[in-house]
Amino acid sequence: MVGMRLLPEDSDVALARTPAATDLISDDDRSVAADSWSIKSEYGSTLDDEQRHADATEALAAVNNRAASDYSSDKEEQDAEGVSSMLGFQSYWDSAYADELANYREHGHAGEVWFGADVMEIVASWTRGLCTGICQNHLSNHVGDGEQVGVHEKDLADWSVLDIGTGNGLLLQQLSKQGFSDLTGTDYSEGAIDLARRLADRDSFTNIKFLVDDILETKLDTTFRLVLDKGTLDAIGLHPDGPIKRIMYWDAVSRIVASGGLLVITSCNSTKDELVEEVETLNQRKNAVGNQEASSDPPPFRYLDHVRTYPTFTFGGSVGSRVATVAFMRN
Repeated sequence: MVGMRLLPEDSDVALARTPAATDLISDDDRSVAADSWSIKSEYGSTLDDEQRHADATEALAAVNNRAASDYSSDKEEQDAEGVSSMLGFQSYWDSAYADELANYREHGHAGEVWFGADVMEIVASWTRGLCTGICQNHLSNHVGDGEQVGVHEKDLADWSVLDIGTGNGLLLQQLSKQGFSDLTGTDYSEGAIDLARRLADRDSFTNIKFLVDDILETKLDTTFRLVLDKGTLDAIGLHPDGPIKRIMYWDAVSRIVASGGLLVITSCNSTKDELVEEVETLNQRKNAVGNQEASSDPPPFRYLDHVRTYPTFTFGGSVGSRVATVAFMRN
């Protein structure tokens, strides 16, 4: 199985099926590319701000002393460019959501549920368990794996929630069903936001707000206690400038996750351990900058928990999972 990485027995292993980064340009080819990545992502970015691009390039150079990027999933096999794909470009998603909008108007279909409905429901219920556990001050290592003790609506009322790269917004609908009420979804594709609004209106989720916004050059001027990413970082990493854009991503989410808040990332291209390592690299970079500026700020994030209940498969004597969901707490 190409792309499978075997980790220690207690780690979640995500199966990455990466499409070829060649000349996929026609509509038919875009369809083939999407089908070849069986677990679809929902976000990419084309950032044109030259200064921020240069800043990220400088940061990347500062933390890497070799050609291969530490932000690549297959670190020992890929060069700094990594593996790129149509899925890393906004044009792909604009086209995809134009098709889904047309399909909704004609047939009333909600469109793709990225990673599948089962994963979406697990993410929503598991995240609810994390948040209520924090509120009740008895968070254990396994809160959210099915044991939700003493859950009250008031525990969730104070959680402002942001879903970045929200796509059709169905994850926010699931979170609303779980009891969250302050819900916002952003996506850089206007078509995605149009579809998400139509679906929320149709299904009477009037408490969900949707905004067109690119996380890499976000215009949001507030912080959120809970930020979710389901496929966004995956697609950003598939852009030809993926390593640089991933640094931009982490800088952006560091600004929008409130102190003491949570960042929950669901990925099919990175394992739990790889996401934790990426956060540790971010913390080291921020610490180096802090030392230069004589700052005593703590590192941005620390690992909190990960989903342990996804279906698994066995290959070559090792157990793996096609998806990883990891929670980090903002210091």
